[in-house]
Amino acid sequence: MKKLAVFFPGIGYHKDKPLLYYSAKLVKNKAYEIINIEYHDLPEKIRGNQERMKLSADMAYEQAVEQLENVDFKEYSDIVFIGKSIGTVILTRYLTEHNISAGQIWYTPVEATLSIYDPEGTSGDSGVIMFIGDADPWSDVDRVKKMADEKGVSWFSYPECNHSLECNDVDRNIQIIREVMQKTENYIK
Repeated sequence: MKKLAVFFPGIGYHKDKPLLYYSAKLVKNKAYEIINIEYHDLPEKIRGNQERMKLSADMAYEQAVEQLENVDFKEYSDIVFIGKSIGTVILTRYLTEHNISAGQIWYTPVEATLSIYDPEGTSGDSGVIMFIGDADPWSDVDRVKKMADEKGVSWFSYPECNHSLECNDVDRNIQIIREVMQKTENYIK
């Protein structure tokens, strides 16, 4: 049977940025078909503005639904949804509303992701793996970790790293991306 990986980017963090670029390389090497979701015309300057964040998430969700409307998920024996930031919200909502069982990889999720995540309904046997920076200005990191624990989500935290899992040290950034990709690859196995 076929395998499928669906990528949900963040706002401004697209498929050619390190976390999504390298994870796409990983799944492609494991014979997954890849679908890259793209968003267009979303509101700007949304951080800290709950109304604009919700509007962005709703618009991105509708665009993802359109882009996936012709995908027959039953054709695939193995499905993984990979998201970054707001993309984790979109993928979790999509899996929940479309009753699809898939593994999930969350790069720097926001609280809304964990608010809608249902561990009984959207993860299948693979569960979820999450990566977050301790200096992520887009999330209440302690709250996200606590919610992850409550819902059985495996997580990895990176001290002094931002919303892109980067810090102020290039060598450390390279080490972090290597570690994250190793953990991503182990999860996909």
